[in-house]
Amino acid sequence: MNPQRTPNVQYAQVNGLNMYYEIHGSGMPLVLLHGGGSTIESSYGRILPQLARSHRVIAVELQAHGHTPDIDRPLSFEQDADDVAALLGQLHIEKADIMGFSNGGTTALQIAIRHPGLVNKLVLASTTYRRDGMLPGFFDGFDLARLDMMPQPLQKAYLKANPDPKGLQVMFERDVARMAAFIDIPDPMIKDIRASSLVINADSDVVRVEHALALSRTLPNARLAILPGGHGEYLGEICWPDSPLPALVAAMIEAFLNR
Repeated sequence: MNPQRTPNVQYAQVNGLNMYYEIHGSGMPLVLLHGGGSTIESSYGRILPQLARSHRVIAVELQAHGHTPDIDRPLSFEQDADDVAALLGQLHIEKADIMGFSNGGTTALQIAIRHPGLVNKLVLASTTYRRDGMLPGFFDGFDLARLDMMPQPLQKAYLKANPDPKGLQVMFERDVARMAAFIDIPDPMIKDIRASSLVINADSDVVRVEHALALSRTLPNARLAILPGGHGEYLGEICWPDSPLPALVAAMIEAFLNR
């Protein structure tokens, strides 16, 4: 992130969780939801400063991720959605734009389903709502998943936020269990989302381009952008430090949100 920007860093007690969040910039609230196994910085470090030029960015770290410790309850997209809604309630925010990447995009969909009044616009980046939205074979071998299979940049990003290897292992196990148990979101629930939405995907993503197209056509008010690269490359996600796309994508997101 831009070292010249000093965020307002805080914790909030929401639904028994000590949730970490940062506030950058000013303007219409924009909530950023990171991907699985990720942190604010690893998902959004490249584009957050640009988004904060025109928005009050509220970036959160969800249960067991980054600075936010795990607690004794299952991890689910529905619970994450309720946690974010509770945080916005504490911040007295009645409506916000919501952006989610990867698992964060699925959480953003659940916010729109469970708390529709909170949502102004949605940005859904590499977002899954059905199991068949992932590349063939994605769910194979989850029972044999090991921490050493997790990309090293994501491991280092977690340990930068929380230098506890036990926490890293817990986060990994939580995310694996959640994805292994993932159940499709029914189409009627997606069709009930009225917020204007921008669906973004990469052409070599783990989320199939056909799935992004289906999501954009199932949502009543959606636009679609397909960009070159791999999962998160267009955001400059930490596994893609040399991607030239983030500035372009951030400008596209700003144009959509400010339209």
